[in-house]
Amino acid sequence: MTSVTLPPGPTAYRAIQAAYALSRPNRGVRQMREKYGDAFTVNVPIFGRAMVISDPAEVRQLFRTPAEVVDNLDRNLGRMLGPGSLFALRGKEHNAQRRLLIPPFHGRRLSVYERIVEEETVRELASWPRGRSFPTLPSMTRITLNIILRAVFGAEGAQLAALRDLLPRAIKLGSRLAVLPLPEVDLGRWSLWGRFRAMRREYDSIVERLIDRAAADAHLDERDDILALLLQCRYDDGSPLGHGEIADQLLTLLAAGHETTATTLAWAVERLRRHPAVLRALVEEVDAGGSALREAAILEVQRTRPVIDMVGRQVRTDTFHLGRWTLPKGYAILVSIKLMHDNESVYPNAQAFDPTRFLDTRPDLYQWIPFGGGTRRCLGAAFATMELNVVLRTMLRDLTLVPTDEPGERWHSRGVANAPRRGGRAVVLDRGAAA
Repeated sequence: MTSVTLPPGPTAYRAIQAAYALSRPNRGVRQMREKYGDAFTVNVPIFGRAMVISDPAEVRQLFRTPAEVVDNLDRNLGRMLGPGSLFALRGKEHNAQRRLLIPPFHGRRLSVYERIVEEETVRELASWPRGRSFPTLPSMTRITLNIILRAVFGAEGAQLAALRDLLPRAIKLGSRLAVLPLPEVDLGRWSLWGRFRAMRREYDSIVERLIDRAAADAHLDERDDILALLLQCRYDDGSPLGHGEIADQLLTLLAAGHETTATTLAWAVERLRRHPAVLRALVEEVDAGGSALREAAILEVQRTRPVIDMVGRQVRTDTFHLGRWTLPKGYAILVSIKLMHDNESVYPNAQAFDPTRFLDTRPDLYQWIPFGGGTRRCLGAAFATMELNVVLRTMLRDLTLVPTDEPGERWHSRGVANAPRRGGRAVVLDRGAAA
């Protein structure tokens, strides 16, 4: 019988550790690394006892380990997104669904969606106040929501309006509930979970109408929205996806790519305003029709300001040897994205915001992990990257983003995502206007 070997960690009660993690995002894990090293154990709600790692070799090993040995955490976003969500599926079912969902997010399809992204960005930028400070996060959230509704749901008319009203409320509540344990007693419609389930029923009703309308469309095969593509997908045995599976996957795509992309855009504004030399170079590049520095800046924003704290796996075999450690079955392993990105051995002068570190090299996807890693790396990573690129290009082309010497905005936990506390405040002018 193999003995378990785990690193040390805090011994405070679970509730105290949870409060500490939520009230001190990122700073808390840095302090624990300073005290315990690059691996430590925690005891937090939802996951229970878990090991947090940030050693590059151990992270690489974890992401390369087959799903039969370590797979997604038992308690994950599938609780909110449904049993057909990629978050909830495991093993062969997960692989089958993932294969079906890959084509819409790569190659020619992305160029089709670029037009939608630019249209929604131009429309939203027109509403930005000129010459006074305002938070960009609400605006970025509207942009990414409208992009998702058009590109993914193919929604328009009454269904578009209904989803635009419902989904921000549902995602906001779901993000809060994602970090809370399921209640042991059903408290009904007046509880937070009851309210969320009512929203989910409303969502399912709207999506069912969208599916029925799409299925009746004689030109379904000419549509580019992902709902239409999913209706035409077939498993290896020729069977189609069920309506419930489609509803769960559409909600997954929205939840995974809507708030996180909007938050990254708000962080991009926050970072660029505090680095005027980088900002000037980006504007010059946009005017010249280039993109290399902008792409590098996006990578650096995601490195220095990852919006997700952790990515996790759970041991499925009797024991699992991970680097220096031996973990028992059922134990959770959490990869600290921030600690990985702050590792001086991987990123020299890691605390500096320096897009040039990515100008002549692409990131190692086992060390640069804002989208997670391995077989569960975010399916929409290419789509999100395209969104970030087009939104920033359009903003820098059409507006002047005024630099600031104010201190950087602090991290603020919004449940699933960590956002700039003041919403990524900006001051903008029309191009050519005097500051």
